[in-house]
Amino acid sequence: MKLLLAIIGNALALLATAAVVPGISFTGSWVTLLLAGLVFGLFNLIVRPIAMFLALPALILTLGLFYFVLNGLLLWLASAFVPGYHVSGFVAGLLGSLVVSVVSWAFHALTSSDKE
Repeated sequence: MKLLLAIIGNALALLATAAVVPGISFTGSWVTLLLAGLVFGLFNLIVRPIAMFLALPALILTLGLFYFVLNGLLLWLASAFVPGYHVSGFVAGLLGSLVVSVVSWAFHALTSSDKE
């Protein structure tokens, strides 16, 4: 159940970026959107820890702000693998990472229980 909620949360965050951020677009069906959420979740699971380890000095120097740059790069990387989802550049990816962070936080706050 948690996996399905994570995929739906990622899909909603990606849809929100396409709706809010200029330079990010999505054309496709709900199935494609769920596939995009799955791909983005896999990148967060596999690629993000490696990127965080490699970027640790930059994260320390920027007091964690480089985290948004990493998220923007992951968003751009996900757009390369998902048909119909397009990130036009670095600035769009950076703004999209901010939107993804806010939407993911809100979705997690609404769906998580206090027992965890």
